[in-house]
Amino acid sequence: MRHEWFIEEREYARQEQRRGRRFAFTSLVPARTALVVIDMVPFFVTQSPYCQGIVPNINRLAEVLRGAGGTVAWVLPATTERTAIDEEFYGPEVAEVFRTSGGTGPLPERLWSGFAPHENDLFAEKSAASAFFPGRCDLPELLAHKGIDTVLITGTVTNVCCESSARDAKTLGYRVIMAADANAARRDQDHNATLHTVYRTFGDVRPTDEIIELILSS
Repeated sequence: MRHEWFIEEREYARQEQRRGRRFAFTSLVPARTALVVIDMVPFFVTQSPYCQGIVPNINRLAEVLRGAGGTVAWVLPATTERTAIDEEFYGPEVAEVFRTSGGTGPLPERLWSGFAPHENDLFAEKSAASAFFPGRCDLPELLAHKGIDTVLITGTVTNVCCESSARDAKTLGYRVIMAADANAARRDQDHNATLHTVYRTFGDVRPTDEIIELILSS
């Protein structure tokens, strides 16, 4: 299942009037680009047809970017400490489910079975919604070692961890591109609200095919 995604023409027109073109980033350097795949673990993918539907596009992006000399980074939820605030907010049972949603064991083995990570891929755990929040995930440090300046945001949930990561990546100075058809939420309206927000303020939003064209033409 795939989201029926869209961005309103008036938003495209607004950006075109502002900067003279529809998209901020018309090229990228593959060696300085990372595909960031967020929270694609059994806990989320098993229960969501939308999550299952984006697996092929994530795999396509990973294969093409690797082949062009770029980086693939898998980000998984860390098992966190119990907190009174989380239990107050979610309730004790749900808080415990979320706290352990990333599973246990070696990080590559925690991914959804539809992925085949490579030896040179990066892995990181995050203890917050965002993969770029300082002190809650080592992804920014891992990317800095590789000279990454552009991140392609994919994964789940679009309007929670993916949007949070896109916002913080922009704040940290990355060029952000969100893959419109390689992120998944619970409903189309949730997904599209995030695409609108990201495109308006935090980065470009493009479908997988266009991102692949950018990679291959660079």
